[in-house]
Amino acid sequence: MRANKRTQPMIMLVDGHCHLCNGITKFVIKRDKAAKFQFASLQSQIGQQLLAEGGLPLHDLDTFVFICSGRYYTKSGAALRVFRQLNGLWPLLYSFIIVPAPIRNAVYDFIASNRYRWFGRSDSCLLPNASLRERFLDE
Repeated sequence: MRANKRTQPMIMLVDGHCHLCNGITKFVIKRDKAAKFQFASLQSQIGQQLLAEGGLPLHDLDTFVFICSGRYYTKSGAALRVFRQLNGLWPLLYSFIIVPAPIRNAVYDFIASNRYRWFGRSDSCLLPNASLRERFLDE
């Protein structure tokens, strides 16, 4: 998994059982024309390994993790950095990085703590179709 920073993929770690997280994964895939992103669930073996390598808690499923150039970003900082990498006007949302992290993360935490109630939960992770399978690290 160690590679030159230029060749390291951008990795999103999401809660594999969360419908909102699965929707976000599909949203990113649709707008990632260059296929720069790879994905894994927080619960997967590779997800747990990456969390450990980044010094992050292994059982905190209420966070979203974005790994880029060997750096780990969580919560709103991760989301804004993902937007910055997408096609279209989505990178403009990165301008919200000027909002102090405690305020951004309070909104993030509120949504994260209610996501199962609002969007639902599945017993299994998103199963990618054959053309996307190589972008999912758990496969």
